[in-house]
Parts: sequence; structure tokens; C-alpha cells
Amino acid sequence: MDKFTNSEINLKVLKKRAYNLRWAEVEDGVIPLTAADPDFPAFVRIKDALIEYIQGGYFSYTPKRGFPEFGKSLCKVLKDRKNEEIDSELVLPIDSAARGMHVIAQAVLQPGDEALVFDPVDFLFKTSMEAAGAKVNLFPMTFKEDGSIDFSGIEQYITPKTRMLGLCNPHNPLGKVYPKEDLEYLLDLSEKYGFYIMNDEIWSDIVYSDAKFNSICSLGKERNKRTLSVFGFSKSFGIAGLRAGCIYCQDKEIFEKIVDASLVDTTIGGISSLSQVAAITCLNECYGWLDQFVAHLQSNRDYAYDRLIHMPGVRCHKPQATFVIFPDVSAFSMTAEELTGYLRREEQVAIVPGGSRFFGPGSEGHVRICLATSREILKEGFDRIERGLSRLPKKGA
Repeated sequence: MDKFTNSEINLKVLKKRAYNLRWAEVEDGVIPLTAADPDFPAFVRIKDALIEYIQGGYFSYTPKRGFPEFGKSLCKVLKDRKNEEIDSELVLPIDSAARGMHVIAQAVLQPGDEALVFDPVDFLFKTSMEAAGAKVNLFPMTFKEDGSIDFSGIEQYITPKTRMLGLCNPHNPLGKVYPKEDLEYLLDLSEKYGFYIMNDEIWSDIVYSDAKFNSICSLGKERNKRTLSVFGFSKSFGIAGLRAGCIYCQDKEIFEKIVDASLVDTTIGGISSLSQVAAITCLNECYGWLDQFVAHLQSNRDYAYDRLIHMPGVRCHKPQATFVIFPDVSAFSMTAEELTGYLRREEQVAIVPGGSRFFGPGSEGHVRICLATSREILKEGFDRIERGLSRLPKKGA
């Protein structure tokens, strides 16, 4: 049976529980294609595993650095699905990938350091690095004719103080995966200048059949001693509210600095037992479900892309990964913030604006639309977007 039909979505529950710009935070009648969170319930095995654990009746302290099975299960999945060789002793379960990014920045960066962040990219890179006291330099992303990223000018943005580079692979919001040659080049730069790489792979399970995910970690343990990776379970498995994530790396010394920054050994920091149970279940039992979910998402991606490229004034690239799409709406005589406000007010559809708030100044003139819903909801949302855009004047008109 198809698990991703409209009948599987419980809007009554979503309107009570789905926060962060979603159903619980919008007015009745508004369709939120906003935060990257599925409208579908998590796979039933996750619920069952939590119930089984709860029925034991004890909620005791866990090992400070997480259940050993967490690291072992993660390493097996990374090896089998992504060709990443990771030592389970160098895996730290943590309360969300976002928290993992913060901890990595705290472990490596100090006031006076500089960090390099691509523009556009998810705001958490800049936020976490600045929280550690670093100055963030933005590298404006431009593209070659074949659609690949043009890195020819990146060394101009690296200074003697550059201590870290942020890598989002697959890229949010562009939906791009990095070819091996680009990852090799970034490792060359890391070796040349001595900076660390914060490697965010939270989207690495949501890759479409017409693309291939390459992890920077698959390019060898020795070359990745300065690569510090984060992964989470919210995008792939719909458990954002459980705040389950992890950090992993290749070097024992930097791993101990990460542990210190996380405060898990003091019990101030850490991840709950229930979150770990859910994450372990995801790793051990849920990838068959996930593959079906990705097939549904690919169908939605193709539908969304076809709709967008036929809307006058809209330009769009087809995402290779993620379940968001990032069309260019700069032809209209509104900022992205104004345009999304207009669509929400006049057409009752909510989407996320580009601009400095979420993705950096290089994202102005774009909007991000989440596709992780049923085809019925997605179609109605796109009907509203298209109707609203058809009434807007374009620049120079």
C-alpha cells in the first residue's frame, strides 16, 4: 500500500503539533510549504520501538557518550550506503544536527578566528560560527554553464585567520550534490591552509535517482582528519521533535575536544534515551521505508519543477537532492519577503523567503518551497502560488 497518499496525513494532529512555520503556526486555511519537515507520520516501527522502551518503566541515565549501539548502527549505515569509513568510538550522539553544528564551532573556533560560509546556505552555519566568536566571511556562489559551482575565486576569501569552512552536502536550499572533484578541491584547500571543515550531511539520504551523493568522508580517512561531520534524523525520518543527531570525525584528539564542548561528560549536555532509541530504530529498520519516501519525493520534485518552469517570470533549477525547491522570482517587482507575505495574505499559501534571515544575502530574489507532502496538498499549494504570481507586475513592466 502507498504510504504517502493524502489519506495518511492527519491535519488535525499537525495543526496541534507541527510548529516552526508549519500547520500549528499558520491561520486556518493556509497551506504551509515552509519548514523542511514532512507532513507524513514517522514510520510505525519508530513508534513501536518507543512504546516498547517506555513499557519497561525505567528512564535511567544513559552512557554519557550515548548508547554503544548508536555508533555501531550509524557506522554500518554510513559504510553500506555512503562508503564512509567511520570508527564507532568517534561518534557522539547529540540532541539534533543543529546542536551538533554549534558544538563543532565551539570546539574549534575562538574569538578572533574567521570562518568561510557559502552564500547562500542554511543560516545555522553562520549562526553557530558567530556564536563561537568567529568572524564569518561569505563566499558568493556562482555557477558554470553545466550548473556546477564555480570555485575559481574561493581562495580570495581565505585569510591567515580562516579556521573553518562550512560544507552543506547535499546543499540546502539549492538541492545540489557535490561531485568528487569539488570535494577533493576543498580537501586540498583544507590541507593547504590548515582549516577544519564542518560537514553537514543531514540531507544525504534524500538523493534522487538521477544524481549520486558523494561524501567528502569517502575520500579517505587521512585526508579527512580535519573534517567534522554532523548528521540528523529529522529530514529522512520525520522525528524533528525528538531532536536526534550526531557528530562524527576521524581524529581522536579533536573528538575529545568535541566531547568537552558538548558537556556530555558532565551530564549538562546530552541526548535523551528516547531520542537514541528512535535514532537506532531509524538506522536498523527504516531504510526500506525511506527508499519509498524518496521515490514519492522524486515524483513531487518532478511535478513541482514542471509547474514552476511554466509559470511566467519564474526560473528554476531541478534539485538533485533534498525535498525543497528554490525558484528564482526576482523578475517580480517585490522582494522575496514581500512576495511571500503577499502569497500568504492573498492566496493563503506560506513559503519561505530568500534573503539574509534564512539563507544569506545571495538568496534574495528566491523562495524555498517544501515538497514533503501529499500530491493533493502540493497541487493546491502550487495552484495558489501560480494564481497569486499571475496577478503581480514584473520589473520594467
